[in-house]
This record gives sequence, C-alpha cells and structure tokens, in this order.
Amino acid sequence: MKNYSRRNFLGKLIAIPAGLWLSNYYTISASLKNQVRITAIKAMQLDVGDICLIKIETDAGLTGYGEAGVFSKIARAHIEYMSGKLIGEDPLSIERLFFNMTSMQHPIMGPMGTISGIDIALWDLAGKILDQPVYKLLGGPFREGCPMYTHGNALENIHDPASCRKWVEYIKQQPEGFTTFKIDVSYCFPTELPFNPTVTSAELKKLYQGFANIREAIGDDNIDIALHSHGEFNTPSAIAIANTVQPLNVIFYEDPLNVPYSEGWAALKRGTRVPILTGEKLATLREFKPFLDAQAVDYVHPDISFAGGFTGCMKIADYAAITRTPVALHNVGTLVKTIASAHLSMAIQNFYKSESRLGFKGRVIEQMSTVEPPIVRNGILNVPDKPGLGLSLDESFLKRHLAKDEPWWG
Repeated sequence: MKNYSRRNFLGKLIAIPAGLWLSNYYTISASLKNQVRITAIKAMQLDVGDICLIKIETDAGLTGYGEAGVFSKIARAHIEYMSGKLIGEDPLSIERLFFNMTSMQHPIMGPMGTISGIDIALWDLAGKILDQPVYKLLGGPFREGCPMYTHGNALENIHDPASCRKWVEYIKQQPEGFTTFKIDVSYCFPTELPFNPTVTSAELKKLYQGFANIREAIGDDNIDIALHSHGEFNTPSAIAIANTVQPLNVIFYEDPLNVPYSEGWAALKRGTRVPILTGEKLATLREFKPFLDAQAVDYVHPDISFAGGFTGCMKIADYAAITRTPVALHNVGTLVKTIASAHLSMAIQNFYKSESRLGFKGRVIEQMSTVEPPIVRNGILNVPDKPGLGLSLDESFLKRHLAKDEPWWG
C-alpha cells in the first residue's frame, strides 16, 4: 500500500493553494478508494486535561487517532448513534462522511465535538493509507513549521515587580524559545464566571499595573504579551479593559465577550485598537461567518476538536481568507491535538499562531509519543513529515493516564 506509481506526481501537488485543498486530496486518493473499510470507532478519556481520544480501526489493520471536544461517555453515545453512517465505509471518503455527520438534524444536530475527533482520525488514517503527512494531503506547506504562542502559567504574582522579573528570566531559559505569552485578566483582579459584573476603576488600575510590571520586566527583549478572558465581560467592560492595556503593546485580547455573535463584538472592535481574537467554542463555519462578514474580530481562533476537525477548520480558513482575516488555533489538548493543529497550520495560507501546552512544567504531554518528543525551537514546532499525523502513541502513557473508572478504549 505504501508503494504506488504516482509518488513523483504527488511531489508536484503539495504546493497547490489551500483553496484547492479538496481537489488536491481527491487527486491523491483516487486510485486507493474503496480498498479499506472502517470496522470500529472507539473513545477513551484521559486524566490529562480531561481529554477524550478517538480511535478508528480498519480491516487493513491501520488505525487513525483524533481528539474530541467532548467527554468519552458523550462521544461513545454519539458514535453509537452515528455508527450506521460510518462502520463499513471507506475512510478515504472524508468529505462525504463529514457531510453525512454534520447534516444530522433529528433527533439531534450534528454533534461537532465528536465529529471533530472522528474527522481528525480519518485524516490520520488517510495519511497512513496514502503514505503522506496530513499537511501534504491538505495542499501544504505554506511555511516551515508551526508558529506557536503559550501561557503565563509560571508567573506567580503579576503585582510584584520582582516576581515578574523572575518569570521573564525563567521563560528566556526554556528550550522552546516561545516569544508570545497570553496572561488572563484574573491574574490582575478576581473575576467571576460565567458572567462578571461591570469592571471598576480600581480593577482597571490593578490591570494596568500588573501588565506594566510585565512590560517593564521584559524591557527590550523580543517577547509579546496578549490578554486572555473566558467570555465573562460585558461590552463596556471589555472596551475599558482593552483600552487600559493598549498603551502597553498588548498584541491581542482573547475571548472578552460571550461566545455567540452579537453587535457587542462589532462595538468592541470599533471601541479599541487592541486586536480582538475569538472562536475557540464556535463549532462550524456557520458560527464564524457573522464575525467575518461584519469584520468584528481581527483574528478567528477555531479549535480543531470543536470546529469540525481538519475538514471543518479548512472551510473556516478558506472563508476567512476572503477578508484576509488571520486564523489562529486554540489548543489546550494532548499531543494528538497539538500535532493535528500543527499539520493544519501548514496548510492554511492566512495562518497566525497556534496555542500550545508544550513546554509546561513537567512536560507531560510530550511523553505521549514512543519516538522523540516534539521539537519546538524559537517558538516554532517542527511538524512530523511521516504518514498521517506522524505520531506513535505510547500505550503505557495512555494506561497511566486513563481517567478514573474509564475502560481501555471504551
């Protein structure tokens, strides 16, 4: 299966623009259609960030892995309900399978968190069947590696200048070389979820002082800082927060308002010069479309495990490209989602950065692979150039990190 006559032809196809990604895939996969069948789809919960992995098995002995945006018990119920649309099907018929799953209406709408994990696993399988990395099947690469941003988790006290200097020295010593960090508003003053009361002038003062301490500690170093929320603020508060940190060169403000589109997003965009980023809990292109049509955000931020896997996110990226809106990727998942996001990034022309949990203290998710851990240097992840996602999952790691009372592969 790995040796077929079109190998030289494939090399000429990898540079096809992202807008033609499906045509690229159809051409590559045509000669191997209907040679492999799906025999089982399974889900399993890990205790690493409450993550649900998806496994697709085939009659060819090949296995694909994905990461879902729901818990395993929910995913298993969805899989049982959708099994008639999947079991016995050709895993290379990804677009048709995606359409069938997402077009469900009765008794439930297409469950995008589960569909996303299945779609990721299907593309992993396709790469293994066709002996190609996923990013090449998608029409990439547009760049060398996946640029990433990370979190300010190691920051102990944003209101203590000495603590801020200690944090800056710490991040400069890390081998990943990240240069973009997001810091939550709650580091500066307590916030309430899911809805926070209108911010006060005293809270805004704390916000400014905290970010001023970080900016002073950074000095002339090439380190960017972003602001992060969880959709808890009202529009006047979000505008006030953004404008408070704007003089401190904050490069974006993530998720200040409640998830669905409203005119509040457009008002926020008009009310500040700080770039606005959102999208981690938007599930389909249909949900991203009003943001893009109104030019209400500066960056869209889908999560590959919520927004339809590779297939759904590529559709979002294509639409975003019409208005030249950059695409970032949300990711607080395992190595499966991290590497899947990296493959996706390679195929998106209008890509910005992917969020990352790599480099966290203990470097837990890096241990998921049986081969060398992922390499991040200067904030850029090296994307595996192996079939599928290019991952070999360590079963001993998975067994150590099974969620409590979770059966092995459900």
